[in-house]
Amino acid sequence: MKTVLYVDHTAKLGGGEIAIFDLICALDKSTVKPIVVLASSGPLVDKFRQSDIETHVLPLSPSVVDVRKDSLGVKSAGRLRAVGHIAKYALTLARWAKSNHVDLIHTNSLKSDIYGGLAGRLAGIPVIWHIRDSISSSYLPSIVAKLFRWLTAVVPNAVVTNSESTLKCLELPRTKRAAVVYSGITPPPSGTEAEPSNVDSLASASNPAVVTLVGRIAEWKGQHIFIEAAAKVLVTYPDTQFQIVGAPLFGEFDYEKQIHQQVDTLGIGNSVNFLGFRNDIPQLLAESTIVVHASTIGEPFGQVVVQGMAAGKPVIATNGGALPEIVLPGQTGMLVSMGSSTEMAEAMLWILGNPDAANKMGAAGQKRAYEHFSIKQSAQTISSLYDEMLNRPAKEISNGSTTTQLTGP
Repeated sequence: MKTVLYVDHTAKLGGGEIAIFDLICALDKSTVKPIVVLASSGPLVDKFRQSDIETHVLPLSPSVVDVRKDSLGVKSAGRLRAVGHIAKYALTLARWAKSNHVDLIHTNSLKSDIYGGLAGRLAGIPVIWHIRDSISSSYLPSIVAKLFRWLTAVVPNAVVTNSESTLKCLELPRTKRAAVVYSGITPPPSGTEAEPSNVDSLASASNPAVVTLVGRIAEWKGQHIFIEAAAKVLVTYPDTQFQIVGAPLFGEFDYEKQIHQQVDTLGIGNSVNFLGFRNDIPQLLAESTIVVHASTIGEPFGQVVVQGMAAGKPVIATNGGALPEIVLPGQTGMLVSMGSSTEMAEAMLWILGNPDAANKMGAAGQKRAYEHFSIKQSAQTISSLYDEMLNRPAKEISNGSTTTQLTGP
């Protein structure tokens, strides 16, 4: 039995936090004892505890927890007070891990990578960094991306990424122990299957097509592009309904106001619905006609795209980051240029105008989702990595879509 400590700086229900929750729940508890330590309180704490996962809150100063990635840089990196908070917290975490006989530390966010990595060094406990962000100048300030790539090469004993795209951005040395573990989906109960999309080109006010975008409210998630595309589609299919699901998690309230105003300015308020944060995403996707992902920079993974495919829906996603690893253009969905509302609208119009082909696309996407992106595969890959680090010499492991040579310390 291996005791694995999972650490994250936030308890908000972001994509990375939901992904680590699903992964931990899918692990074989006869071989892995998970313990979760979060640096702040929030809904993730209750979610873990309700699933009988041992969870603790060791508070970290909000001045560290709440700092946004786009505010980082040389000046912020030199803030002695923040550095002091992190160092003190890492020492506390190291002592806590030692006293609880932790065998391995698994970090789940960029901030927890830093203090979790330091804690592991102090306690003499091996550390895995689970990288879910694109470590590039398009996602982080350039100097921070360079520094983090260097730290990734020297601090953790192993690195896990959520896609081949994310792994490539790290530019790791060949000797570094690394693996790709997709953020897996949970299959439906045995003998059941989500009903594939029923795209109807004759959608009307009594049976309107429903186009859904899910993601936190943030400019790089592209809600404004989705709204522009919606206005173009409504010219041809005026009864279509558009849903924007999500809320601003990290202070993007000005952008939220901007997109509400955009809808009003375009005069499409009766066709665009803001649903806010929802816990029933699978149900919303099942009731949708098309699922859209509109990020304007390369997405590190694209969990909602996989969920949309699993629901049997044709998906439209922007062509960047990890999304080409997920969507097979013309087979399981459509890829469009990032930032192009015209291409996005054209893709929606094609799907609504070609119902038979679109329905086949949804069925093919569903098959691919469960064959290549299951949470069972993800849990098996992580468990194998734990074994390699703690029990046996390095060897190759596979997560169902890629095989990575595990080498290094």
